[in-house]
Amino acid sequence: MEEKITVVGSELEQHAKQMRRYILSMINHAGSGHPGGSLSAVEVLAYLYQKELRFQPDNPDWTERDRFILSKGHACPVLYAAAVTCGIIDTDELGGFRKIGAALQGHPDVSRTPWVETSTGSLGQGFSVAIGMAMGLIYKNSEARIYVMLGDGELQEGEVWEGAMCAAHHRLSNLCAIIDYNKMQSDDLNVNIMQFEPLKQKWHAFNWHTIEIDGHDFRQIEAAFKAARNNTEMPTVIISHTIKGKGVSYMEGSPAWHGSVKLRKNETLFALKELDASSYELEEIV
Repeated sequence: MEEKITVVGSELEQHAKQMRRYILSMINHAGSGHPGGSLSAVEVLAYLYQKELRFQPDNPDWTERDRFILSKGHACPVLYAAAVTCGIIDTDELGGFRKIGAALQGHPDVSRTPWVETSTGSLGQGFSVAIGMAMGLIYKNSEARIYVMLGDGELQEGEVWEGAMCAAHHRLSNLCAIIDYNKMQSDDLNVNIMQFEPLKQKWHAFNWHTIEIDGHDFRQIEAAFKAARNNTEMPTVIISHTIKGKGVSYMEGSPAWHGSVKLRKNETLFALKELDASSYELEEIV
């Protein structure tokens, strides 16, 4: 009998839309940031933090919590937006994004944000940390799980494939990697810089439980995470096909919006209106 999918689409869609508004507002106020790869990952992080991860917002050190690592640390606006929508941090903290001395830096900083599992930004390293955490939890007989999101350009790092081999060798079934596969990186299309297709077959050859989904479809996202949790034989990788800049018409499918870009007032207002922003949100734009 096929397992029933229980996702509440409208609720998650509203969370996703609000997260996109937070992302744009943060980058506008900071004067720089990485909108493209943050917007492409929204649905997956919305589902993770609303439905999948076991954690206690007021107790970040709970030993049986599931851990999430954003290995593509430059996309941290989506992580901070998810943290607000699930009650880990307050909305007021978003105004300090990328500010000297503030908690929410331009890449996740574990020394400033106790709910972040590790500092990330050097591509490939977050994945390696996730593998080490997964091994440690197995040794402790913990039921906690590790989730790690990688960028597709990040897969050009050799460290990723060394880690993939290691995780499969140790049969880390408590590890779930998610690839935000938006087909672009900082300068161009991936295919014009370093081709790594066929991607699904590569991970399968490394002995990973491999799933491909539309990363903007909540039903497919839920089905993938259920399959990952039910797998007890090997690590899982979810290849999440996404659109860079998703939700903002002039950003979608353009590597120009990868990052360190400044969102001007007129650009931000246009994008927020597409996302049904309130009059208050529009008035806050600088």
